[in-house]
Amino acid sequence: MDFSLTDEQRALQETARKYARERLPAFAKRCEESDEAPPIELVREFAEMGFLGINVAEKYGGLGLGNIDALIVIEELAKVSGSVAFPVFESCVGPVRAIERLAGESLRQRVIPAVCRGEKVVAVSMSEPNAGSALTDLTTRGRYEGGAVVLNGAKRWCSGAGHADGYVVYCRLSDEPGPKGIGAVFVEKGTPGISFGEREQLMGFRGVPCCDIYFDSCVVPAENIVVPAGGFKKLMENFDLERCGNATMALAQAAGALEDVLAYVQERHQFGKPIIEFQAVQLKLADMRMRVDAARLLIWRAAANADMGLPSILDSSLAKCYANEMAREVCGHAVQLMGAYGYSRAYPMERRLRDAWGWSIAGGVIDIQKINIAASMAGRRFDQRR
Repeated sequence: MDFSLTDEQRALQETARKYARERLPAFAKRCEESDEAPPIELVREFAEMGFLGINVAEKYGGLGLGNIDALIVIEELAKVSGSVAFPVFESCVGPVRAIERLAGESLRQRVIPAVCRGEKVVAVSMSEPNAGSALTDLTTRGRYEGGAVVLNGAKRWCSGAGHADGYVVYCRLSDEPGPKGIGAVFVEKGTPGISFGEREQLMGFRGVPCCDIYFDSCVVPAENIVVPAGGFKKLMENFDLERCGNATMALAQAAGALEDVLAYVQERHQFGKPIIEFQAVQLKLADMRMRVDAARLLIWRAAANADMGLPSILDSSLAKCYANEMAREVCGHAVQLMGAYGYSRAYPMERRLRDAWGWSIAGGVIDIQKINIAASMAGRRFDQRR
């Protein structure tokens, strides 16, 4: 058991850290102020750096590295801004990986290389007005008709909606009840019958567009089926990797907050000395560091245990749950240590706190992760409907 990074991983981490600190702050400021997604020129710059599809197979345009390598880069970019890092998140641990692992070869070849070149952005569409945590209650329906799938229904809380070029849409593809009838299809943005609602105004996640998606007899070619009916289990196994990505985005808010507040308390003077000289501040910093490191170890354990495969639901849920709770706590302490400066929008600390809360909702709320953990401990699933 080795808890150290390889020389190659340390070099990748340093490259990502240097690039993020030198290049991304201006883009982060622009995304926060305008609430617009990162511009296409930055996405293409990510592609040139090799950050899109770090753990995607080389034959599809990725680097062919491991999941930990991808999470290392995501953390460094998201320390500056989660919204700016979002295209890398989606390409490395999100819907692109579902297409790579589950879809047919023609769809893989059509979508994944374009994402890795920075020419396409792909989002996932799962939740509905009455199907969020209870995802198997979804009602968006795909009907097979003449070698195609005709989609009807509505989706909610889709990060990237209206901005992304394509969507992996979870939908009901047969009359089988519950998860047996659920699969997924890939829908391109310009397909007739797809439309978007008004932009959501969220507490955080500025720069990550979010809105409802409507499907009105939207015809999708059969080759765009990612998984047929009955593939819900495969979709959720793939989602275990996205949980690790979500946990890393939360971790990054806390790790970035800790770096900033450590510098602040050594510069800020009160009562004639730097406030780091006060024991209460020292204890708080130590507590924050313990939690950040513990979260990172849980995330890396989940990724390492999976090797080049997928994390277990237990490992990924433990990592996400702890990282989500930790990020809210650590960012809150950082705001408090910086006082009015932490609360001011002139500094990134208050944004980190808002985004940390967002990551504890996105991708499955904290309590759902705890249910997953208990189910894994007991060796059985719990029926929440009884």
